Amino acid sequence: MNGPLLKVENLTKHYPLGAGLLKRTIPVVRAVEDVSFSVEAGETLCIVGESGCGKSTVARLLMRLTDPTGGRVLIDGTDIAGLTKYELRAYRRRMQMVFQDPYSSLNPRLTAGQIITEPVENFERLSRKQRQAFATEFLQKVGMSPHMKDRFPSELSGGQRQRLGIARALALNPSLIIADEAVSALDVSVQAQILNLLMDLQQQMGIAFVFISHDLGVVEHIGHRVAIMYLGRIVELAPCEALFAKPIHPYTEALIAAAPVPDPTRARLEVPIEGEVPSPINPPSGCAFHPRCPIAVERCRLEVPPLVSMADGRVVACHMRAPATDASPQALAVVPPLPSVAEPQPSS
Repeated sequence: MNGPLLKVENLTKHYPLGAGLLKRTIPVVRAVEDVSFSVEAGETLCIVGESGCGKSTVARLLMRLTDPTGGRVLIDGTDIAGLTKYELRAYRRRMQMVFQDPYSSLNPRLTAGQIITEPVENFERLSRKQRQAFATEFLQKVGMSPHMKDRFPSELSGGQRQRLGIARALALNPSLIIADEAVSALDVSVQAQILNLLMDLQQQMGIAFVFISHDLGVVEHIGHRVAIMYLGRIVELAPCEALFAKPIHPYTEALIAAAPVPDPTRARLEVPIEGEVPSPINPPSGCAFHPRCPIAVERCRLEVPPLVSMADGRVVACHMRAPATDASPQALAVVPPLPSVAEPQPSS
């Protein structure tokens, strides 16, 4: 089918606080506000932002683990947000999730082999011989020894548990995997192994990833495109190389400036950012970033900046850096060609 594998249109999620009294206005947490993007088959879109910006809520909405307040999530053109539980069942095979904690996301009472085959047996019956062969195949795919299929999660290391979580996600041969902080709980050396594993599997199987992270080093290594979120909204979406070479939005600049630089000869951006992230219950008027922005003007306090397409294929929401002339609400639907992910250079 033509078009992107995943297309998200104006996705919104509000959580009401309490039931309210005397029909008064009920306060809500605006976790996700009018988010739009698309993902092609075989592409990795990274979603980045501070804690509380709505990244994990977006992941849950994409998987329909929670229902959106508004907007659409389309898989191959079908809006899964409008499907019944029975209709959604077939789409569960198309999309899977790798969770942040590789221990709490696995059933401690099941062996590794049972964890891998359980999703498949929700859809089809397997003989004992088929289960054994299936578990062996997918353990080998993620670089684990077949004899580990009889071990419980408590008998595995953190890296092995995360590999097992990836094997479980792969078992249904999905087109899309949502990885929510999938390597943040792991040691740096294990992180590199898992990231390289995901990239190898993507090349072999053509899987698309939505990779959620706060680690810009990880994002720069694995991503094709990057979406920067702030207080529930996307403020910049760009090809990975372009975003790290020249960030446009002041918040993107601040995130990159705050990241550690392993190369002492590489210049760092010096962008001051002060204050705390505002409350999603009572967000600021206009641009949500304006109370912390070093270049904010009066217009930023009054008007929400639209997402504007730039000449290099990125979209940015900033009155100062991307003045709106003819902003289109469909700006994020335009998917630039996939840039190649740069291979890490060996140290001299």
